[in-house]
Amino acid sequence: MSSRKVIELFFDVVSPYSWLAFEVMCRYRKVWNIELRLRPTFLGGVMQGSGNKPPGLVPNKFLYMGKDLNRLSEYFNVPLKPPADVPEAMFKKGSLNAMRFVTAVQEMEKSGDERVERVSRELWRRIWYEDRDITEPASLSEAAMKAGLSDSEIKKALELCNSQEVKEKLKSATEEALDYGAFGFPLVVCHLNGKPELFFGSDRFELLAHCIGEKWLGPLPDKSTAKL
Repeated sequence: MSSRKVIELFFDVVSPYSWLAFEVMCRYRKVWNIELRLRPTFLGGVMQGSGNKPPGLVPNKFLYMGKDLNRLSEYFNVPLKPPADVPEAMFKKGSLNAMRFVTAVQEMEKSGDERVERVSRELWRRIWYEDRDITEPASLSEAAMKAGLSDSEIKKALELCNSQEVKEKLKSATEEALDYGAFGFPLVVCHLNGKPELFFGSDRFELLAHCIGEKWLGPLPDKSTAKL
């Protein structure tokens, strides 16, 4: 078997399209010969740094996004349901605290990224299915508890959120994404032959598979994948 290809997934839980890419890549790391690296990043910083505008600020894009997410939810088997007030959830409240929390959880990982995966999923579920807050410490704690973290782990993660170390790590990841050429999320960076290849969005998996010499088997490579 050839050496595993390194694939980085830059994501932010405020982005519903990132959730789709996140679930697909997590499923495929058990199917493809890849090393998946989850990269929690602050989408707001990427949008500002690249000069891009969120689709929610363009009326026609906003209307399309609602219909699009409904179709994609069924296709990808991800329980997406936009919050009642999308602009408030995405732009007024934002995700800085949530992504610092995910970064703190990643900082605590001994090996692998199992906790990062579980916590990120619970935060996505809160904002993009349950229409609940992801900014307050109590909200972050509840998501982490559902993800299986202990009380002591949650307390430590909340403390790390405010540390300069975690703030700098999230800032560094955001700058790294911009250096790659990011203008939005999800961003998949595949390292091929010593150079990075970028894939933006949640509709490039077939092309990604072609580039790395793997097969795209659809959004549910394992038909027994349980509902989230």
